[in-house]
Amino acid sequence: MTTAAPITVDADGAFETTLTLPDTAEPGTYPVVAELDGPDYAMIVDLKISPVLPETGSFDTVDRQLAPGLYQVARAADGEALYVTSAVGRPPVTQSELLKLDPETFDIIARTTPQAAPAREDGRDGGLYAVYGVGIAAEAGQVWVSNTRQDTVAVYDADDLSLLKQFEPGTIGHPRDVVEYDGKVYVSATFLPEIHVFDAESMTHEGVIELTSSRRRTDFGTASLQLDADRGRLFVVSLTSDEVAVVDLTSGTQSAVWPLTGSKGTIGVGYDPKSDRIFTAGQGSDNVQILDAASGELLHDVPVGANPLNIAVDPDTGTAFVAVRGSHSVVTITPEGEVTGTLTVGSLPNHLIADGAGGVLLVNKRNGEDDPSGDHITRITPQG
Repeated sequence: MTTAAPITVDADGAFETTLTLPDTAEPGTYPVVAELDGPDYAMIVDLKISPVLPETGSFDTVDRQLAPGLYQVARAADGEALYVTSAVGRPPVTQSELLKLDPETFDIIARTTPQAAPAREDGRDGGLYAVYGVGIAAEAGQVWVSNTRQDTVAVYDADDLSLLKQFEPGTIGHPRDVVEYDGKVYVSATFLPEIHVFDAESMTHEGVIELTSSRRRTDFGTASLQLDADRGRLFVVSLTSDEVAVVDLTSGTQSAVWPLTGSKGTIGVGYDPKSDRIFTAGQGSDNVQILDAASGELLHDVPVGANPLNIAVDPDTGTAFVAVRGSHSVVTITPEGEVTGTLTVGSLPNHLIADGAGGVLLVNKRNGEDDPSGDHITRITPQG
């Protein structure tokens, strides 16, 4: 397939064109060759055709719009509160909030704006210590958040959201997910082979768990975390090398790492304790892979739509809920790899967690200033 006529670039060297894809084109990644004249040059870019899943299944939904730029949501262990982070724009980020919600009505019980961050090394405004990832240390009565733009973390009081401790910038490189287990808080350092460990009671940085790749001459680039509390394990996916690692939290060491053949841009991870299976989301390959958590064996490879981002698993049914960002949908999958439902939700679904009642709680981002479907929290409950 070629364009009907040569394309001329503008004064800045930019151009655009439209290609009509044949109806028979299968989902996948295809090379597009651009041949340039004067000087002669050729370049190859990837064109991805994503699978489109029809809307199926039956769901009840309840939603409410919150603050701009919703990022992650966490649920208190006793189910009495939800915590949501929000941040808007790129550095310097000047709009960010941590919210505490009633889990039934989604009413805002408390909210706080992070304090101002110090100026950057080049002297420019540092903005706020904007909040992104969120996790709860229940016994300590704390909410931990990642301040991704300043490479650090902060701790807030779970009751009134008062700031308990702001760690110094540079404590952890590009922090993302936050998980608490047995008094320790684990934070992923995106793109780096590291999980940082903090003590909740003393609010101190305890050390770093180093991760290694199974691939030669490749570094493990940490992305999402998923806790297996019953067995004291932490599952970690690599965004750069497309792998999943297992960390033994008793010893604080990596116990296994498996390549994810057929997954690209692996960013999300979920876990079903009943079947002992891991779910991984390939953002660049539009699929969810299901692995045996004991052996790393690939059991199922499931197309889900454009750019799956995060996964939450209901521990009672084993149903995995996948936030598919590019398709603006949530897809449900069984541990056996069967797609049981596809629900179109608001734009750019970002993060979701199990709600403790057979469904999930989802937060999404708006797609532009005039998007009424964005910045919502939504409870999604399968029916039947």
